[in-house]
Amino acid sequence: MSALTLLSEDERLFRDSVYEFADREVRPLVREMDEHAKIPRHLIDSLFGLGVMAVEIPEAQGGAGATFFHSILAVEALSRVDPSIGVMVDVQNTLVANAFLKWGSDDQKQAWLTRLAGGSIGAYALSEAGSGSDAFGLATRAIESGDGFALTGRKLWITNANEADVFIVFATIDPKAGYRGITAFIVERGFPGFTVGKKEDKLGIRASSTCELLLEDCRVPRANVLGDVGKGYKVAIETLNEGRIGIGAQMIGLAQGALDHAVKYTKERKQFGKAIAEFQGVQFEIARAATELEAARLLVYNAARLRDAGEPFLKEAAMCKVFSSEVAERTASLAVNLFGGYGFVKDYPVEKLYRDAKIGQIYEGTTNLQLQTIAKQVLGS
Repeated sequence: MSALTLLSEDERLFRDSVYEFADREVRPLVREMDEHAKIPRHLIDSLFGLGVMAVEIPEAQGGAGATFFHSILAVEALSRVDPSIGVMVDVQNTLVANAFLKWGSDDQKQAWLTRLAGGSIGAYALSEAGSGSDAFGLATRAIESGDGFALTGRKLWITNANEADVFIVFATIDPKAGYRGITAFIVERGFPGFTVGKKEDKLGIRASSTCELLLEDCRVPRANVLGDVGKGYKVAIETLNEGRIGIGAQMIGLAQGALDHAVKYTKERKQFGKAIAEFQGVQFEIARAATELEAARLLVYNAARLRDAGEPFLKEAAMCKVFSSEVAERTASLAVNLFGGYGFVKDYPVEKLYRDAKIGQIYEGTTNLQLQTIAKQVLGS
């Protein structure tokens, strides 16, 4: 039995409906979005209408009230057509909404989850110039000021920043306290002293915005502290662990899309009087790619199931991100090879997927960091 046959009827119908939406509404826009590095607002509104921007948010706050696993299925299905759309949905669900669900007060949940379900996009601002893999080496400062805090610093590589209205920003209230000084703050676009800065010109997932954030004495009310003061490291660690499963879903969706294109093309492309799919060398490459994709999907689904069951999933999340990102890059590369010269030009879809795949081994924890996590779990250190 394949990973897909293990889905319940509800899960299968949900996944298929999201893919049908992506095929119908997203696919015609993929090249334009990549060239212009922008997602049109009408498509974002359609994603909200579909319900995939608020998968786990309770119905009382306007969400779908579904499971984490459903959000993973949505990210996979969208990424099969365009990983840029997949990562927008991923960050909204597995990082931003998830952080509010787990750490928000009742008032915060009512206020912010309702907005996130109703059309507002969220962003998750942890990374800085000097704190990438060293996620807690933050320079952004939060100083108590009146009935709140004043935030000053610069954030980099923030996904969804160009479209977001709500930002979870991590800053330290005491650099000498190390990770115990880190606090999560809810910052709104429009707060005085807060600016969305330069948009990065990226290799891949170009339609997904990646920007810097500038905070200059940005005043944040005390009521906008997410979780407890000094406990931001817990918010970051726990949400990023779940976010890595989301990136795994993005990567298996990308790999499936690349494999779909490769299979279709090899059946149509004729050389020496027959379709290249009839050559054993091509068949073996397709077979290996399909096998790796099945293994990657099982890893991603297993990690998501463990999370929903309340079981430990740290090692499994790291494993699924490492393996799925490598499989995505290999599968996209194979697709380019099988397309030959056509694979190297923008008139055909596989060169974009090849560019998109690279980021999977970098963001939300590099491959080396994931391997370190896995090693510690296996060795018990």
